[in-house]
This record gives sequence, structure tokens and C-alpha cells, in this order.
Amino acid sequence: MSSLIAATRFSVLDRSRTREGGTNAEALRDTVRLARELEGLGYHRFWVSEHHGVPGVAGSAPTVLAAAVASATRTIRVGTGGVMLPNHQPLVVAEQFGVLESLFPGRIDMGLGRSVGFTDGVRKALGRDKDVAEDFAGQLDELLAWFRGTSPAGVHARPAEGLTVPPFVLAMGEGAAIAARAGLPMVIGDLRGREKMRRGIDHYRAHFRPSPWASEPYVVISGTIAVAPTSAEARRLLIPEAWSMAHSRTHGTFPPLPPADRVASLPMTAKERTFYDAGLTGHIAGPEDQVAHELETLLKETGAQEVLVTTSTYDREALLDSYRRLASITSG
Repeated sequence: MSSLIAATRFSVLDRSRTREGGTNAEALRDTVRLARELEGLGYHRFWVSEHHGVPGVAGSAPTVLAAAVASATRTIRVGTGGVMLPNHQPLVVAEQFGVLESLFPGRIDMGLGRSVGFTDGVRKALGRDKDVAEDFAGQLDELLAWFRGTSPAGVHARPAEGLTVPPFVLAMGEGAAIAARAGLPMVIGDLRGREKMRRGIDHYRAHFRPSPWASEPYVVISGTIAVAPTSAEARRLLIPEAWSMAHSRTHGTFPPLPPADRVASLPMTAKERTFYDAGLTGHIAGPEDQVAHELETLLKETGAQEVLVTTSTYDREALLDSYRRLASITSG
């Protein structure tokens, strides 16, 4: 194992994707079960995501799911990738993370994103407009003020005030600039857009302002990594999510993940096929030696301190095996 890989933290984001023939409850329990397995393999963090009204994704309440994960584990850090701050009042978010940190001290992360609801209907149900994301920087400042007890509202966030819950900014669009100005760690992806990702990282490092939360830049790169005995088996891991993403781009909904074998029999329009083929490219996928080489190249290019793996697939046993194989690369 290279010294560069050995010096890098490896973490996982699980989206609680549902599978064909499975239920939302099973997907959520799969997430908790995976967290326990990954803790035993030595991964640094385990994060969950926020989606509202999205078929195929069971994770709609990340702080609730994070509590379930934290209660089922002992040492791995647990957090969100992320709570979408424009969807919520910052006081409520501070209170939720204050409760999590009080229950599981020293283990909670607060990953924060600026996306709003996936559709007009979801945004309406949340009482949010698209343009609410434009004030993400202000919402972030308000949230952090609740922890530091500096809110001008004359109200105190209990039990958050005085606690330290590490904040991370999910750098989509303007996120890199916002993370730099706020002096916060940044999560940036994905691996299919390397040049765009490098530009975001360079901007973040060049404009970073030290803060009470971080004295220097901290970069987490996120994306899909699949490890299997052969390149063909690693590619099979990518197929269900690639098809589901292609379907979402052309139909507006995420279907549950299908088995890889069934995707070959599914009809696709030319547009769907284009999205599907694109969904299979740009990731890190293959046997251990190939993945190790590509990881080292990526880390040299980006100088990232941490990798957040975001792989989703139908076959949960194959997914766990992939994470085992990745752990063997990253821990020697």
C-alpha cells in the first residue's frame, strides 16, 4: 500500500436506496447493518443523505437515521451527507445535531448541502421556493451562530449551544466558495468530472479563511468506487445505479434498483442509453491493484485528505465485498 493512501481517511455515504422487490424499511435497515459492518472494517465516517418524495430512496430524515446508525455502532463517526439547509429552519437543525452530539459525544458530523426539493411539488410541500438556496451562506452563518451562542435572536439553542459538531459543506455549484469564506471543511464530487472538481478544490484552497471550526483547508472528495475480483464484476456493481439514474434523467423519478442481469433486458431509448453509458464511466472500478493505482493518481491530483465513497447497487453482498476489498487496499 502506498504511503499516500495510508495517510488518507476513507468514509462511506449510503443513500438507503430501495431495491426491486424490497421495501423502504428493508433499505433503512440495510443502511444500519452496513454501518456496523464498515465500523468493523475501520472506515472513518458513515454518513446518510436527505431526499424528499423521491421514489427509490428511503432516507428522508437524515438526523433520525443518523441516530439509528449511531446507536447501532460504537466508534465510527456518524453524520449527514447532507442535511439540505434551505429545506429547514437553522434553529431546528442546530437542535437536532445538539441532541445527536449529546447522545453520542465526539462522534457526530454535520454535513450540510444547499439543494432544495427535487420537484415543484416537493418544494411546495416543504414551503420552499427554488431561490431559497441562494441564501445558503446566510443560513449557514445562522446555524453556526446557534452553536456558538452568538445568534442575535435572543434565543438559545438547547442543547446545541456550546457543543462542537464539525460542519462540512457539500460543494455543489457555489459551495466551494461558500466553504472557503466560512472556513469549513468541504466535500466535493463527483469523480466523473475531474477537471471541474479540481477547479473547485483550487478555488477553495486559494480563498480559504481560517475559522473557529477549521484552521486550514480540509478536502473530502466523493464518488463511486467499486472493487471486485475482475473488471467485469466491478462494472456489474455500477449497472443498477447507472440505469436508475438514466431513468430519472428521462422520466423524472428514481425507480428502485434492479438486478444487474435484468438491466440487459430492459428497453432503452437513445437518450436513455446515452445517460446510461455516461453513468458507467468515470468511476473508479476494478480489481484491487487497478483501484489502488487509480486512487493514488486521484489523491496526487487533488491533495484530498479524505475519500467519501458513495457506491449504490442492487446486490448488497457484492457491495459489502467491495467495501471489504477497498478496506484491504486502504489499511494494508
